[in-house]
Amino acid sequence: MLELLAAAALFTAQPTDQPNTRPDCAAPTGTDALLARPERILVIPDWHGAVEIPAAFLGIVCEAAKQGPVTIALEMPETERVLFRNALSAPTEEAARNTFLYGDFGNPRSTDGRNSLAMLDMMVGFWRLKAAGHDVAIHPFMPVESVIRGRDQAWWELEMAYGISRALANRPEARVLVFVGDLHARKTGYERFPDIGTPAAGHLHASDTFTLTIANQGGATWDCDPNGCGPQTRRGRYDPDARGIILGPVEDGAYDGVLAVGPTTASPPAALQDQPAVTSSGSSS
Repeated sequence: MLELLAAAALFTAQPTDQPNTRPDCAAPTGTDALLARPERILVIPDWHGAVEIPAAFLGIVCEAAKQGPVTIALEMPETERVLFRNALSAPTEEAARNTFLYGDFGNPRSTDGRNSLAMLDMMVGFWRLKAAGHDVAIHPFMPVESVIRGRDQAWWELEMAYGISRALANRPEARVLVFVGDLHARKTGYERFPDIGTPAAGHLHASDTFTLTIANQGGATWDCDPNGCGPQTRRGRYDPDARGIILGPVEDGAYDGVLAVGPTTASPPAALQDQPAVTSSGSSS
């Protein structure tokens, strides 16, 4: 229920079947300053399995779409591109939601937070923007068709960066808003984890890429461990009262700013809700 309220709050109660409807966005404080940046690629991080972060990203996309064309680059299987295109073209919100459920969102085996109910609500929010007449397109970039078995994480990061870059190459007139795991949004490597190499954002053109990190303010996310899947508590380390986008270098330039959404709420997989379970068209791991 919290997911539905978070997504619905991004738009005023206006009929979505009118092409000239202009939705109002509930974007995080500081979004105007972020969108005033000159960079064409804005990387917004996610923890996967939280309510508040996808809602914040949708708000940022909504504001960006008011300014011009936007390509939404998502850490989701590249094999879902046609499905997402069809969903954005659906005649009604219900049809769009059902179309999204024909992908990983409807797969009962998908327990990754990328397939959460909050994420599904975010996707339906993109449909609302499209229905309101905004020029938005969804570009999933997680490599599925070009997997090299036995490779380490560094190869995965490089391929993800290539997938992100295709979003700008395919629609050079559009700004690219990337929604990807916090690790992949980092520009520099982890000394403790050398197999990661340079994270995906670090492979992108430096002068055209601006990245954020998520402020760890506690709460919970939906995640899986050896004991099973469910809400997992996070221990906060950042000011719990901070909110919005705070620009400025973080961790010696690993990120260019912070997104603070407050303590998070766990969002379970969409397929665990009262939704039809259907076959996935791509991997979500």
